Amino acid sequence: MKLMDVKKVLVDRKSIKEVSVKDDGKEVVIAGWLYDKRELGKLIFLVIRDITGDIQITGFKGETDEKVFASMKGINRESVVVVKGKVKKSPKASGGREINPEFVQVLSKAEETLPIDTTDFSKTELPKRLDYRFLDFHRNRTRAIFKIQSVLARNFINYFAEKGFIFMQPPSVLGAASEGGADLFEVKYFDKKGVLAQSPQLYKQMIACSMEKVVMVSPAWRAEKHNTVRHINEMRQMDIEAAFYDMFGIMKLEEEVMQHLIKTLIDECSEELNLLGVKLKIPRAHYISYEDIIKLLNKNKIEISYGQDLSPEAEKKLGELYPDDLVFVHSWPLSLRAFYLMPKNEDSKAELSEGFDCIYKGLEITSGGQRIHIPELLIARLKAKKIKPESMKDYIDSFRYGAPFHSGWSIGLERLTMLVCGLDNIREATMFPRDRDRLTP
Repeated sequence: MKLMDVKKVLVDRKSIKEVSVKDDGKEVVIAGWLYDKRELGKLIFLVIRDITGDIQITGFKGETDEKVFASMKGINRESVVVVKGKVKKSPKASGGREINPEFVQVLSKAEETLPIDTTDFSKTELPKRLDYRFLDFHRNRTRAIFKIQSVLARNFINYFAEKGFIFMQPPSVLGAASEGGADLFEVKYFDKKGVLAQSPQLYKQMIACSMEKVVMVSPAWRAEKHNTVRHINEMRQMDIEAAFYDMFGIMKLEEEVMQHLIKTLIDECSEELNLLGVKLKIPRAHYISYEDIIKLLNKNKIEISYGQDLSPEAEKKLGELYPDDLVFVHSWPLSLRAFYLMPKNEDSKAELSEGFDCIYKGLEITSGGQRIHIPELLIARLKAKKIKPESMKDYIDSFRYGAPFHSGWSIGLERLTMLVCGLDNIREATMFPRDRDRLTP
C-alpha cells in the first residue's frame, strides 16, 4: 500500500489506551513501534507500543491473510508499524485485549541491530543510552520520567496563571553576568561580547516591578567545571517573581505550589510512579533560620560552622530528619548571598539577608528571597561584591521610577524531576544533557 493510502487509513487511528471493551469484535486502526516479537510455529505475536501503552497483535497461520502473516515475520524491533484489525478479548494479553490483523504495514523500518537495549529491563549504561538518547526515549521508564516532568512544568505554569501571574520569556543572551562570578559562557554577539544567562533574575525583577507577578520556565547556563550526579551546565528553571511579597510570603507560595505539584503527580501519574517504584507524599513545610539549622546539624554530628554554606552531607542529613518534607532555611548571612538579596530591615550594615534556600529530599531545590529595590543600596551591595555598578546601569535604573519591594525564587526542573522520580543522576531527568563532556546529541 502506498504512503498516501496509509495516511488515509491513519485518519481512523486510535491510541492504544483508547482500545477498550467497547471495541470487542470491531475493526480498529493503531500505529506505533514494534516493542517485541515472538514466533511460535503457527502463531506470531507482535507487541506494538505508542505513547499511551501497548497491545498484542496475534497472527494465526491459516486464519490470518497469508501476505499479512508473512509480513509480520520480517519486522525488526522498533520499526514503525500501522495495524488494522479486529479487537478480541484475551485475558493473557497485556491490557486484556489483542488485535487479529487484517492489515500490517511498516511505515519506517528500523535497522536489525539496535545500538542499545530499549526494553524496560535494559542493562545498557547511562552514557551509552545518552549517546542514543532518541532511541532511549522508546523505553517505558524513560517516557515515564518525561511525562512526569511535563506534568510538573505544565501545572507549575497553570497554577500561577490562575493566580494572575504573567508568563514571560526572558532573554538568553545578556551583556553582563546576571548573578556575578566568572562561571559564564561567553558568546559573540555581532561586534559585541555577550554571555549566556545564568538565570532570568534581573529581567524577571524588572517585570515584577511593573507588572507585579511573573512566572516562567526558561533555560539557564552555568560554566562550572563540576562533574557530579546532581549538576548539569544547561538547565531549565521554574521561576516566579512577585511585587509586594516579602521573604516569608514568597516562601509560602513555594510551599503551596510544591504541595499542589506533588498532589497532581499522585493523581495524574500513578502508573508512571509505580513503574519507577516511587511512592510520593504531599510535603509539609518547616521554616528554620540559618542559625538554628547550624545548631541542628551540629547536634546531629554534621561538622559545619556559622558562615559556611550547606554541604551535600548537611543537605542529606536534613532530608533524613525531615523525610518527604520541605525545609526552608531562611535569614542567611548576607556574605553568602547574591548581590541582589535584601539585607535584613533594609539595613546596609546588616549581617543577615532576606534570603532562603529550600531543601527537599536531601537536596537544595531553590534559592530565593526578597530583592533590593533601592538603587543606592543595590549599588553599595554591588561594590561589596566587587561588581562594577556601571555594568548594570539598566538594571539599577529600572528601580528609580516607582519600584515596589518584591521577592522571588527558582526551582530547577530537572533536579525536581530527579527527586520525585527517585533517580540517582540528574542526566536521567534531562532530555538532552549538557555537561562539561557532552555536547551531543
